[in-house]
Amino acid sequence: MSLVLKNDADDNWGPGCKLGILRKRAWMLSSIRHFFVVRNVLEVETPILGQTTGTEPQLNFFSTKYAGSPDTSDGTFFFQTSPEFAMKRLLARGIGSIYQICKAFRNHECGRLHNPEFTILEWYRVGFDLNQLMKEIEELILGLFAHSQVTLSASEHISYFEAFSKYTELDVPSASVSDFIQVAKIHSLDGAVDLCRDEVSDWLDFLFSQLVQPHLGKDRLTFIFDYPMCHASLARLKPGETDIAERFEVFINGIELGNGYCELTDAIEQEQRFRHDLHQRRKRNLPTPTLDKRLIKSLEHGLPECSGVAIGLDRLLMLLTGTKHIDEVLAFDINRA
Repeated sequence: MSLVLKNDADDNWGPGCKLGILRKRAWMLSSIRHFFVVRNVLEVETPILGQTTGTEPQLNFFSTKYAGSPDTSDGTFFFQTSPEFAMKRLLARGIGSIYQICKAFRNHECGRLHNPEFTILEWYRVGFDLNQLMKEIEELILGLFAHSQVTLSASEHISYFEAFSKYTELDVPSASVSDFIQVAKIHSLDGAVDLCRDEVSDWLDFLFSQLVQPHLGKDRLTFIFDYPMCHASLARLKPGETDIAERFEVFINGIELGNGYCELTDAIEQEQRFRHDLHQRRKRNLPTPTLDKRLIKSLEHGLPECSGVAIGLDRLLMLLTGTKHIDEVLAFDINRA
C-alpha cells in the first residue's frame, strides 16, 4: 500500500509537499553526485556557520551570537549565503576540482521562487574557462531533464548587453539614470525610483529582472554572459576589457537557476571590491559583515585559474517536476519549519 501525505487545514505539522516530490529530490541529488563522481570531481563540506559572509549590498544575511567566541571576536557568526569563500580557501590549498551540495540562507527572501533556507549546488573546475563550464552545466541539466516529462529545446547563449538592449532598447554602456527612469515610466514600474535611487547597478538589476528575465529560457537553457563591471562580484574582468566581467547566469522559463564566474584571483582587487561593497552597505544603513581576511590571504597564497558556478536545486526541482511554487518541492518551507 502506498503512502499518501495528507495535507489539510488541520495538518500544519506534516510535510508541505507530495511524497513523490521528495523521492524525485532524492533521485536528483543521487544523479548529481554520480555526475561528479564519473568526472573525478571531489565532494567537500564547509561550514554553514562562519565568522564572515558575502558583502554584496543586495545580500541579506542571518546572524547569531556564539557564546564561546575568542576574546578578539564580538561573538557574531553568520549563516552562509553561499559556500563560495570556504571552497576557494580549499582550492588555494591545491585540492583540485570540487563540488558541494549544502544549505544556504538569505534573509528577507520568501515567495514563489524564494525560501530563506534553500539547497545549493556549487562547483569549481580548475583549468576550465567559462565556455567549458557552461558546457558542463548543460550536460548536467539536460541529463536530468532527460528523465523528466519536460522537453528542452537547444540551448542558447546571449550577451548581457544584447539581451538588455533587446528588451529595454537601452545601450548599457551609455545609458544614464534618467534613461532608466524613462524606461521604468514607459513600463509603469511604479516605485522603481525609490527602490533604485541613483545607483546604476541597482537600476540594471531591477530592469533586468522586470523586463529581460521573463523572456529568457523559453523551454530551453539560456546562458547570459559578459556582465557589466558593476555586477562583476567575484568574477575577473574579461581579458582586454575594463568594464566587462567574465560572468554568466543560466535561465529556464524566466527562472534564474545559476550564477557562474571565471574566478577573480587577484587578492588586491578582491579586497578593494569587498571594501566598496561594505561602503555601499554602510551608505544604505545595512548590516555590515566582517571582511573575510582569510579569503584574501588564500588569494595571496594563490588561487588556481578556475571557473565556478552555483545552482539553486530547489528551483531546478520545480522545473523538473512542473511545480509552480518553491513550497511544493520543500518538505518543510519557512511556514512549516
